[in-house]
Amino acid sequence: MKTIAAILVESKKPLVIDEVEVPKLRFGQVLVDIQVTRICGSQIGEIDAVKGPDRFLPHLLGHEAGGVVLEVGPEVNYVRPGDRVVVHWRVGNGLEAGGTSYLWNGKKVNAGNVTTFQKFSVVSENRVTRVPDDTSFDLCALLADTITTGFGVINNDAKVKIGESVVVVGCGGIGLGVVLGASLAGAFPIIAVDLDDSKLQVAKRYGANYGISSKEKDFLSASKEILEGFADVVVDCTGRPEILEKAFELTSPQGRCIGVGVMPFDHRLCINTLPLHFGKILTGSHGGSSKPAKDIPRYLKMIRAGKFEISGFVSHKLPFEQINQGIELMRKGKVVHCLLYFN
Repeated sequence: MKTIAAILVESKKPLVIDEVEVPKLRFGQVLVDIQVTRICGSQIGEIDAVKGPDRFLPHLLGHEAGGVVLEVGPEVNYVRPGDRVVVHWRVGNGLEAGGTSYLWNGKKVNAGNVTTFQKFSVVSENRVTRVPDDTSFDLCALLADTITTGFGVINNDAKVKIGESVVVVGCGGIGLGVVLGASLAGAFPIIAVDLDDSKLQVAKRYGANYGISSKEKDFLSASKEILEGFADVVVDCTGRPEILEKAFELTSPQGRCIGVGVMPFDHRLCINTLPLHFGKILTGSHGGSSKPAKDIPRYLKMIRAGKFEISGFVSHKLPFEQINQGIELMRKGKVVHCLLYFN
């Protein structure tokens, strides 16, 4: 059995679109027919090797999607063929099967516990969560990371309380999820910061009380003017050291500064650590410490009850074959969410 896939062959180069041979299922693995997947900033980081030289080339990518289970391997208990599932990178229920490999023109192509930039994907059981059959695949792809991570940053990392001020720097996919999570948590005011005005408009639709264009203003001084002081919580989704330094400065003496964006391995942060000794917190987020098996059903209940909707989260929809064009749009900062569809 073969599948179309986007293969990272060389760092910082376009992905190669070709067919690979799907391996047979092993203990704890699930075969998923991917319907919709999303391009995440994390994948661009992988392509650019921001964590250091890539030791696994060539390999497959992608970690958030909606699909249908086609087949299950030995000892799989939480899903069965025909189930509609959210495919996610955070660990859920079930077995951890480890990575796998595909064949491409006789060459080995590596893959981890989950990859979604292909039509048919072999993933670990604990990287899928079953959802009702009427759940749209678009929603599945957004629940896989955007919502679970964004809400997790607010609930688990920042532990936002009603009435606390929140500043979100970088309002792409995850940042928008953070804005919505902050709004649902009762934060006030919520300030959205981005270079792109269209993203700021979307952020305001989903709960931001103010939008600051960082191409026109220094977000540190502009935020302090709005707040008449410092912020209880500042979330940096850019991973840029000069931005995180300002985010830390904007954080109140007893506040929390959360780094969501991944900083390139060869960059460094320059801060005075004295405030850390007196209660200010600077920490990184790992997927908002979300728990998909618990979080996804809860969020689906809220959506079905009309507590929030996310139809406006998606700014671009492309056929899977145009994945490289979608990546370039992401690089230009014009995308909130870009979904890819398989025929």
